Amino acid sequence: MIPYLHLGPLSLPTFGIMVALGLFVSAYILQADFDRRAFKADAFLMITVAGLAGIAGAKLYHLLEPENRDLFFAHPLSLLLDRFGFAWFGSFLAGFAAMLWMGWRAKLPLVEFLDACSPAASFGYAIGRIGCFLSGDGDYGKPTSLPWGMSFPNGVMPTTERVHPAPLYELIIWCAIGTLLWHLGTRALKSHKKGGEIFCAYLILTGVARLLVEIIRINPPWIFGMSNAQVASVMSILAGAVLLWRVKSTAR
Repeated sequence: MIPYLHLGPLSLPTFGIMVALGLFVSAYILQADFDRRAFKADAFLMITVAGLAGIAGAKLYHLLEPENRDLFFAHPLSLLLDRFGFAWFGSFLAGFAAMLWMGWRAKLPLVEFLDACSPAASFGYAIGRIGCFLSGDGDYGKPTSLPWGMSFPNGVMPTTERVHPAPLYELIIWCAIGTLLWHLGTRALKSHKKGGEIFCAYLILTGVARLLVEIIRINPPWIFGMSNAQVASVMSILAGAVLLWRVKSTAR
């Protein structure tokens, strides 16, 4: 794997490069969705603010997890500045809150705004996972004898065992989800369907996908034998199902 790109005296983390690329692609897709919805807003500014908030949220969430909390309080500054240790759920919460605030400032209709954000979020997450794969940061899965199993001897968290390349699974799945959501959005706009279903589909599909991927990933259990990512996934599925029921019932 390639945790860093060395350009003369510079060492650039591949994870950071792919996160930046993921944010750029997200902004491009979101702006395209804004344009087809005739929204007057700057997607690139929104994604920049949400991306910075997401990085901060991911770091804080990771450091405040039970297994890291005591060490964080003992050495707060050094761990805050450390380039490793980010939690997906913290990124989602902080980035989502920032996007809601930016959408409110731009005076965009909330439901349609969330629909527009859904494909962009899916593709951005998919590209960010390439960074996890390149850096070998421990997001790989359990040992496997399958022919596409891989080892990460030079990763940030190295392993010489052949394991599931879980970030590649997520890359494929989230790109498929993003493509589906974009086409659902196209169909909804053509039929002048009431907004909200795209965002609900995003919550349900990404929740199911993450719940399944976590089965083959090495993460400590939190509640009822589930990791914190699986708990968040169940909450996402339930929220999406309830919101979809509300959308469907109000559309009758």
